[in-house]
Amino acid sequence: MPSQAIAVEPVTPGIGSDVASYAVLTKGLTKLFAKRTAVDRLSLEIPRGCISGFVGPNGAGKTTTLRMLLGLVRPSAGDGAVLGHPLSDAPRYLRRVGALIEGPTFYPTLTGRANLEVLARLGGLELTRVDDVLERVGLGGRGRDPFRTYSLGMRQRLGIAAALLPNPELLVLDEPTNGLDPHGIAEIRALLRSFADEGTTVFVSSHLLAEIQQVCEHLVVIESGRLVFQGSVEELLAARSPELIARPESTEDAMRLLALVERHGRTASMGELGGSLEVHVDADACWAGELNRLAMAEGITLVHLSERCPTLEEAFFEITGASANDTALRAAVSEEQDLGRP
Repeated sequence: MPSQAIAVEPVTPGIGSDVASYAVLTKGLTKLFAKRTAVDRLSLEIPRGCISGFVGPNGAGKTTTLRMLLGLVRPSAGDGAVLGHPLSDAPRYLRRVGALIEGPTFYPTLTGRANLEVLARLGGLELTRVDDVLERVGLGGRGRDPFRTYSLGMRQRLGIAAALLPNPELLVLDEPTNGLDPHGIAEIRALLRSFADEGTTVFVSSHLLAEIQQVCEHLVVIESGRLVFQGSVEELLAARSPELIARPESTEDAMRLLALVERHGRTASMGELGGSLEVHVDADACWAGELNRLAMAEGITLVHLSERCPTLEEAFFEITGASANDTALRAAVSEEQDLGRP
């Protein structure tokens, strides 16, 4: 059901009076552990009614941030509000929040339906919600099967069903597609889109940037606990220009084409695909016709010419100033520190 702005008393110092305009609003949110800063002065502005992606390398502080928002971890410093209520008063908003953090855990011998009934009773919720959410996630026909017989995709969907029991205005999901095959990922993606279409705010963390790009309108990028980008996906991608990819018939022609493009004032580089050399030109599709004419005039035959738009993964590595190997190394170091290793 569509979310509603709720008038509340002024929240903690530093959070503005427009707090009800956001599903999540934080300022300077910080979490210190013994050996490191997990979250470092994080300021979030998550609009209501959207799907917001929360991305960063493993160990960046995503799960710790979500735990602070859900009242599971106490912040070391900073202010925040969820659905218009301060983090210090989590009971005021948690009844309107659904969450799936670090994978679903259920009783293996109970049926999917029975597991949800246990959670509903513990939460003081109507048992009629159980059948509704099972149908919603596509498990209506498997609700009476033992949880131990469920596939990984079914287990993830049952976890989302559990998060839907309170009919939440805010749905917080931590890596909901982790370990799923392409079909399962597509199912979860369609589910998230349907929630947002009905007015539910979805805040979803993931390291699968291609999936985030397909389903999210809003994006938060963090690295080493710090905010490096916040805004629309389109805004982030617009900072990177598309490129033309031209593949001549021969290696010699590829070298000639590279020199030709540079003589005409365009930045270009050489690439390779399947053993064939390509010329990557910093230009959009509007220059494709001119590039083709220049190549023909020089007797260069192009066997392929296309525009390639930037990906979220490329934009992520650019704004963090890191490579895939760099972020993997930092994640490994972070894990060692968490485990108390030297």
